[in-house]
Amino acid sequence: MKSNRWAWSAAGLVAGFAGLATSYFVAMAMTIRSSPVVAIAELVIRETPGTMVEQAIQVLGRHDKTFLVTVILVVTALLFAYAGRLAARAWWAPAIVFGVLAAIGFTAVGLQHDTGITDLLPVAVGFVTWLICLSLLTEPLRRAARGGAAPGGDPATDPDSDTAAEPARVAPTSAGSTRRGFLVRSAVITAAALAVSAFGRVVGQGRRQVEETRRLLKLSGVSPPVVPTHARIGLDGISSWITSAGDFYRIDTSIVAPAIQPVDWKLRIHGMVDREVELTYQDLLDRRLTEDWITLNCVSNPVGGPLIGNAWWSGVRLSELLHEAGVHPDADAVLQTSDTGWTCGTPLSALTDGRDAMLAVAMNGEPLPIDHGFPVRTIVPGLYGYVSACKWVVDMEVTQFSRFSAYWTERGWSEKGPVKLSSRIDVPRSGDDVTAGRVRVGGVAWAQHIGIKAVQVAVDGDDWQPADVSHPPTDDSWVQWATTVTLDAGDHTLRVRATDKDGLVQTGVQRGVLPNGSTGWHTIDVTATT
Repeated sequence: MKSNRWAWSAAGLVAGFAGLATSYFVAMAMTIRSSPVVAIAELVIRETPGTMVEQAIQVLGRHDKTFLVTVILVVTALLFAYAGRLAARAWWAPAIVFGVLAAIGFTAVGLQHDTGITDLLPVAVGFVTWLICLSLLTEPLRRAARGGAAPGGDPATDPDSDTAAEPARVAPTSAGSTRRGFLVRSAVITAAALAVSAFGRVVGQGRRQVEETRRLLKLSGVSPPVVPTHARIGLDGISSWITSAGDFYRIDTSIVAPAIQPVDWKLRIHGMVDREVELTYQDLLDRRLTEDWITLNCVSNPVGGPLIGNAWWSGVRLSELLHEAGVHPDADAVLQTSDTGWTCGTPLSALTDGRDAMLAVAMNGEPLPIDHGFPVRTIVPGLYGYVSACKWVVDMEVTQFSRFSAYWTERGWSEKGPVKLSSRIDVPRSGDDVTAGRVRVGGVAWAQHIGIKAVQVAVDGDDWQPADVSHPPTDDSWVQWATTVTLDAGDHTLRVRATDKDGLVQTGVQRGVLPNGSTGWHTIDVTATT
């Protein structure tokens, strides 16, 4: 039986993935947002220390969630194979492995936001599928083992034994029949698992239905984006003034974005208020919308990093809604909760001081993409997203910071997160070869809700020289800048710094993103050639 070790492992793998397929199908059929694998991945994200999450974001970027799911599937596959090997020793042994996996699935699903007992059904179905399929697949192998065993039977049934059963003990026709039976059963179960998974995608049309609803929405009061006069600098290679939804960075804790029909969305504003306010999607659309260019910046963005984007946002001002609710004078925070259960604590002052803090319904003149918060998300200029930008927002509790700890503050990030003054060189890129002589340099700078007054560039540590800066009609967006420097042949270092409209000069002190955003001058190296 030593030569049949692979068969026992293969039986465990086939049975295991059949169970994953059926659990996925049931989750899709019941329109549950997360299959068990997704629930486990999101549990890992929630329980991972903030420093490790930050390292993953820096190394993997937008592929971090794909990597995590892949690792989970690989580890699960190894456990499935191990369960198959255990089946050769005792019929009940793999049930322990499957039971542990099911328990992890039950825990992950149960700890998700707003789950009920029915959300556990996909895990239960997957567990039963594991046991049934493994029994079907290993029955021919057990029959062969019994037929070829020496007295006592142990060497033949132990896949780790170095003593193989004598070939003569099993007739060639019987061995061939056993292999065919195993392969046929494996092929049938594999095909069925693939078919069930494919059918699950067809049945689980929730996201596609929401996408279609979103596509057909006509939002009155939402205007298309028009780049403001004097907002752009004419230099190829600088980040576009407007960031498309497809290019806009996405950092959140959801493996699968919630698919929420607008008619099902509601927002409750409660807590330290005179009266609770409950809003539907239509209630928002019936109100006067505000629109503005607003740059969003992730706190995980390193100096010179890509986790920033500028868009034309449309929505309802939060200050108006909070005024209707009647905020108590001793309140200082709003605890926002997403449909996924993610939370953030936002300074109340940032929602009521006149800036365009809003419940956004549109991005760049179109209904929000699902991955960016459809149907409704929060936008607050001047704050990092971890304390303000709640996608799929469904609850706002007016409260005090002393009464709660939000998702990222529990993981080592600061309670409040005002955006740091910063700037970036886009042209040329670090490592580029340029022609010696006069070289155009440009990029973007930002100090949301304060505004950029000046940008300066230094070559090889020499004096700072001024750059031309664009002048958009808002302080809540980034600015483009450009200048010309003279470079002799050879290697050079370029760095940039900005000054905001309050007179604050960007610091050159290098700090990492923890606990409240990176600082330092973006520095690049180029080579000038003749």
